[in-house]
Amino acid sequence: MGSGRPVTVFGAYGHTGRFVVAELAVRGFAPVLSGRNAPALEQMAREHGWEARVASVEDPDSLDRALAGTAAVINCAGPFASTTGPVIEAALRARIPYLDVAAELEANLDTFARYRERARDAGAVIVPAMAFFGGLGDLLTTAAMGDWTEADEAHIAYALSDWHPTTGTRLSGAVSRARRGDHRLRYSGGQWERRTDAAPTLEWAFPEPTGLRPVIGEFTMADVVTVPQHLSIPDVTTYMSAEAARDVAAPDTPAPTAADERGRSEQTFLVDVVVRSGGTERRATATGRDIYAVTAPLVTEALDRVLTGRTRTVGVASAGEIFDASDFLHALDPHVAFDPHPHPRPHPQQRP
Repeated sequence: MGSGRPVTVFGAYGHTGRFVVAELAVRGFAPVLSGRNAPALEQMAREHGWEARVASVEDPDSLDRALAGTAAVINCAGPFASTTGPVIEAALRARIPYLDVAAELEANLDTFARYRERARDAGAVIVPAMAFFGGLGDLLTTAAMGDWTEADEAHIAYALSDWHPTTGTRLSGAVSRARRGDHRLRYSGGQWERRTDAAPTLEWAFPEPTGLRPVIGEFTMADVVTVPQHLSIPDVTTYMSAEAARDVAAPDTPAPTAADERGRSEQTFLVDVVVRSGGTERRATATGRDIYAVTAPLVTEALDRVLTGRTRTVGVASAGEIFDASDFLHALDPHVAFDPHPHPRPHPQQRP
């Protein structure tokens, strides 16, 4: 448990940030609330009795003050293209671990490219995308690999009951689209491809009771960044249930609505992973509720393991690279139900 150790949460008043702060408190940490919105921070601090430190990515001194004397920083503030660099720099100056919940492909690629060698040389720990997108899929893929040292391909399919995006999700998506232009990204043959054709529509046989569902293939998420960073898999593809893809793209889809005392929505998820090598395949699945809320136990479990030395490497590292993937996934119970041995199912087929 946290034993009262202070941890800065940058973007603490955001939708996901609030879940992270609450989970830190439950696990015995002392959240230090941070971000640029002083009124939001002050109200949150008054309600819960936590410390608030106003900071902005445009003001390095304010970030230094926000991180001073804390054990680590968790960055929950998007768009992450703007926040990851300044907050990582502040963490390196403070010599504390950095974790974020970024789902932006470009931001995650930037983090690995810019900080891998520097963080390794400094013995620093930087864990990007330690969230539902990026972290969970990476852990599942690593667990499914087991003792394999390489595989031909990995497929990560998401069945979301719906996807009501937060303001942060919409802003991050807009930033990614602006950087990407008319292209979409795909990882194939061990390299990134910029594609202009439409992503294919397929059918994926999820475990029952979800069953056969239409999915958007090559719906590239953060897992496609994190997995190849440490696993020798030249083809990594993510899929999104078609209904959820339509929800998140529609301009009039409402934001998530709290449906229980913890603030979770009614949204459910199923993540189905298959890795193939030659004629053999291995699988793993995870189910749970609310992709934003479940990010909190993911990143908090990661933080606890970093601070207690239950890690396998230093530098910039994906979840499955730095942690024991199967042990980590089992530790997420009851937030995530992990099945390492689901029954084989057919490969997805493209619709005509």
